[in-house]
Amino acid sequence: MLIQYGQALGDYLYDVFVAKFDFWLAFGLVAQLLFTARFLVQWISSERAGQSVVPMAFWFFSMGGGMMTLVYGIAKREPVIIIGQSLATIIYIRNIMLIVKNRGSASQTLDR
Repeated sequence: MLIQYGQALGDYLYDVFVAKFDFWLAFGLVAQLLFTARFLVQWISSERAGQSVVPMAFWFFSMGGGMMTLVYGIAKREPVIIIGQSLATIIYIRNIMLIVKNRGSASQTLDR
């Protein structure tokens, strides 16, 4: 029984990641990696500062990964991704605009 589950899982993973591999899958994986990198950037910056901070790079990774994921959703005709990333990308861009606007005053964002 356990062997059957292992074989079924292996078949599933092969089908998803190997048999169906194409440009859009590679694009989507890169988009997801870029989007996920923002948490690594935030974690490292927070560790260096000794407190929770959100560096400017976090917002750029968010925007880049979000926009790539939006393009992927549009290409794959995935309404859940399109709706989710459309709103999120607007929020990321707005946060960057607010940070740039308030750059001269005290900002809650770390400039690294």
